[in-house]
Amino acid sequence: MTVPTLPPLHLLRAFHAVAETGSIRKGAEALGLTHTVVSRHVRNLEAYLGSKLFDRHTTGARLTGEGQFLFAATDAALAQLEGAIASLMPRTAQGRLRIWAMPGLAARWLSPRLGDIQALLPDVEIVLRASDSAPDFHGSEADVFIGFAAANEIPAGAEVLVTPRMFPVASPRWLRDKGVPADLAALSRQALIHENDHRQWTSWLGAAGLETVPALAGPSLWNASLGLDAALSHQGIALATQLSVADDVAAGRLTEILRTNVTTGSYYLQTAPDKQNKAHVSRFRKWLASAM
Repeated sequence: MTVPTLPPLHLLRAFHAVAETGSIRKGAEALGLTHTVVSRHVRNLEAYLGSKLFDRHTTGARLTGEGQFLFAATDAALAQLEGAIASLMPRTAQGRLRIWAMPGLAARWLSPRLGDIQALLPDVEIVLRASDSAPDFHGSEADVFIGFAAANEIPAGAEVLVTPRMFPVASPRWLRDKGVPADLAALSRQALIHENDHRQWTSWLGAAGLETVPALAGPSLWNASLGLDAALSHQGIALATQLSVADDVAAGRLTEILRTNVTTGSYYLQTAPDKQNKAHVSRFRKWLASAM
């Protein structure tokens, strides 16, 4: 029996981390190693293979043709290896996937899909927490966080998932009682349901084309999920995205007001540095990007 000749596994893991994150610094953070150690591992692997795997530049490291070939093989092999190891471990040893997410997304989009996530990760305990602030990854509060922010406020290293259209919605009963606003100016005079303050509605109305936004009325609630609950209870008009109200609109519980095409930010994914290369986290990340 011929034993295959392979480079040391730690060199391949360092290469894979750098290729996946796009830089030696981020790869080192994902592995919990120093920049110097990971850089040395990559150089040693290139020397072992006699091939240049990365073109290094000031903003990161880009795979060469040889690097792309090796990454495809390494990615598949490591995923298969981690899957095999996970299948041999008891459920408790495989651990949990702790997901923190914006309250509206957690309640209205993720919760109805917990069965899909569990089917994707049958031997992993799923823990979902609604939060509008990021966890302390260094304190091991969570494995991943799904946040929402404007483009210039998305944290460095986060993966942008989707930039959804945002639009106003109200219940059919509320619209029957109050009337459908004819334009943005009329909309701005209605009972608007706010999150923590009036900034989101003010920004949205301006982006939609209202030149002068007046003083706005309506209650301020703690988060978008409570705002949608209030809209469903015929209390006023809330801002929503397709991810949060698709089912309610389809069922006729909420109605979109005015046809607009405004985006105010993106959903993004942050992953704890020490969980970047965990098989179940990687599978969830790929599922999430595809599903959203």
